[in-house]
Amino acid sequence: MPKRDTYTVRIEGVTRHLPLFAVSPQLRIAVFNLLGDTEITIAAAHGLAKKLAKVEADVLVTAEAKSIPLAYHLSIELNKPYVVLRKDYKPYMGNVLSAETLSITTGKPQTLYLDEKDHSAVRGRRVILVDDVISTGSTLQGMRLLMDRAGAKVVAEAAVFTEGERAQWGHIQALGHLPLFTGDEKPKAPRAKKKNG
Repeated sequence: MPKRDTYTVRIEGVTRHLPLFAVSPQLRIAVFNLLGDTEITIAAAHGLAKKLAKVEADVLVTAEAKSIPLAYHLSIELNKPYVVLRKDYKPYMGNVLSAETLSITTGKPQTLYLDEKDHSAVRGRRVILVDDVISTGSTLQGMRLLMDRAGAKVVAEAAVFTEGERAQWGHIQALGHLPLFTGDEKPKAPRAKKKNG
């Protein structure tokens, strides 16, 4: 197994060293993967639940696949149901609504589908969009478009991390920010926030 540079993050007292992977010859990203990591998933859900506690919402909405466990644990924390937007159409999904997105990790267009059974769960409801990492915002835009088509009102957008240009993500309820790495630069650990008092 090759030795990789890592970027250290801390969520609700839980530390992880995220491996850096090249997505192009000039760009590396710190890969945050919730799948199979129950401890960090629960910590992230707990942290986001505190940020979202005062948001008046009815349903959580996420896109498959990595943020599904986050939405599940967040639904328990906030005591709200959640809906998963799918990336593949299956016949049992019935009459779906769809929207196209572009993934930063694959570089390819993807389609998000809202299952027929979930349409009634979001129609006329206040929803919180949930993702693990918001980078280009294309998945988020696809989720927004689907919610608009479904007649839902987006009242908040949340992610464990934002990534890239921090200024554009000021409205996102997030627990941290991941920088992008160019060339061979070595990742620096994030500075600890000073406590007042």
